[in-house]
Amino acid sequence: MNKSNSIRPIALYLPQYHPIPENDKWWGKGFTEWTNVVKAKPLYKGHWQPRLPADLGFYDLRVPEVREAQVQLANDHGIYGFCYWHYWFAGKQILERPFIEMVESGKPDFPFCVAWANQTWQGTWHGLSNKEILIEQTYPGKADYIAHFYSLLRAFHDKRYIEMNGKKVVFIFQPMDFPDTKEFIHCWQELAIKEGLNGIHFVAMHKPYDWQAEKYGYDAMLAGILNVEKYKIEPEQTRFTQKILNKLFPPDVVEIPKIVPYKKYVDDYPEHSLSKDQYPWIMTDWDNTPRAGTNGWLFEGATPSIFGEVCKKAFEETENKPDEEKIVVIKSWNEWAEGNYLEPDNKWGTAFLEEFKKSLSNYKV
Repeated sequence: MNKSNSIRPIALYLPQYHPIPENDKWWGKGFTEWTNVVKAKPLYKGHWQPRLPADLGFYDLRVPEVREAQVQLANDHGIYGFCYWHYWFAGKQILERPFIEMVESGKPDFPFCVAWANQTWQGTWHGLSNKEILIEQTYPGKADYIAHFYSLLRAFHDKRYIEMNGKKVVFIFQPMDFPDTKEFIHCWQELAIKEGLNGIHFVAMHKPYDWQAEKYGYDAMLAGILNVEKYKIEPEQTRFTQKILNKLFPPDVVEIPKIVPYKKYVDDYPEHSLSKDQYPWIMTDWDNTPRAGTNGWLFEGATPSIFGEVCKKAFEETENKPDEEKIVVIKSWNEWAEGNYLEPDNKWGTAFLEEFKKSLSNYKV
C-alpha cells in the first residue's frame, strides 16, 4: 500500500491576480500581485530576482480556463486541494471574485477550503511604512460573526469542501487576535449545526510556541512555521561572509534583507515530533523583497531536491495519524511576490512540483 494515497496535501492559494477597486486606489490602476513580481530587482550579486512565471504565464484569475489549468497542474502532481486565502473586514470582502466564481460555477472540480487572513493590511505588505494602514481588521461582535458565517454557507455546503471527520475545515491566520476567540468559534459551531452541517474543524495557523489549541476552542494547529527571529540571522551565518557582503552591497546601503539558509530550515524541520492536534506545514521557498525591499527576508539555496527532503519529513509526521487526519499544508501554491509557490517559474520550471510528486509517491508503508 502506498501511504501517499491517504495523505492530503493542501496548498495555500492567493487570489490577488485580478484588479480590484481598493488596489487601484492604493497602488494605481490595474495593480495585481504581478505588479510587485515584475518590478523586483536583485539586491546583491547572485540574488535571483525577478522570479517570473513559466507555463501558466501572467494569468488573470477572472478567466475560468486559468483556474482549470492550475487545478490540472496541481492534480497531476499530487496536490489534494487548495486552501483559498479569505478576506473579511467587518462585512467587507476583498479579492473574493475567484473564490465566489469557483463556488457558483462548480468548477474546477477540485477540493477546497478557506483560511481567514484576519490581519490588518499595512503598507509593509508592499514595502511602505509600517504605520500606514490600508484596511483594518476589526471584530465588531456576534452580529458580524453571523454575517461572516452566512457569507460562506454556500461554500460549506459544496460537495468539494474539505472536511475533517465530517466537519468543514477552516484555517484562522491569527488565532490570538480575537477579543474573545471562544465566542467566535462557539457562534460558528452553533450556526453550522443549525444549517445542517456537522460542525467546523478550526485550525490555528500563527500562534505562540507553547500555544494549546484546545484551550482556545480550536481543534488543531499548524506546526513547522519558521520563526525567522529565532535564527538570529547575521550575514556570517549565511554563505556570505561580511567581506563578501561588503563587495556585494554598495557602501551606502545601511540595511540588507535577512538571509536564512534553506538547508538549515530543512535540517531543523520539525523542531519536535508533532502532537495529535498538529498538522505539518512546509515552505517551498521564500523571498518577499519584491514587496518589502531590504526590509524583507529570503531563503538562500532552496532547490527542488532540498525541498523534497522537507516534504519527506512532513509526510513522515503523518505516519501515526488516522487516514482522515493525514493533512500536510504547503505554503504556497502561488504567492509569487513572497517567493513561495509551486507553479512553474523561469528558473526551475516544474522541478519543484516534480520533486513534490516524487517524494509523495516514494512515501510507502
